[in-house]
Amino acid sequence: MEKFKRLKNEGNDFVKMGEYEEAANKYSECMKLNTEECTVYTNRALCYLKLYKYEEAKQDCDHVLQIEDSNIKAFYRRALAYKGLQVRKKNMADI
Repeated sequence: MEKFKRLKNEGNDFVKMGEYEEAANKYSECMKLNTEECTVYTNRALCYLKLYKYEEAKQDCDHVLQIEDSNIKAFYRRALAYKGLQVRKKNMADI
């Protein structure tokens, strides 16, 4: 559990510095230790949104909502992911 907390804190520090790829990697390591901790999924979803990885962000939020069906951050970030996917789809149609 101590390693989990350390990795999560390192991920949080990377987010604060705007290093979203590194933060996502730390959160992914956390998930190997505990797949039921929703916070790391919503945090990684935030990173994916910042990296324009909308499908990955949506998947993380879907996972959280299977565990906690009223998680507000997961709903909000999934909505942002859907919005990003729609914008990308529209831009591809314009090409």
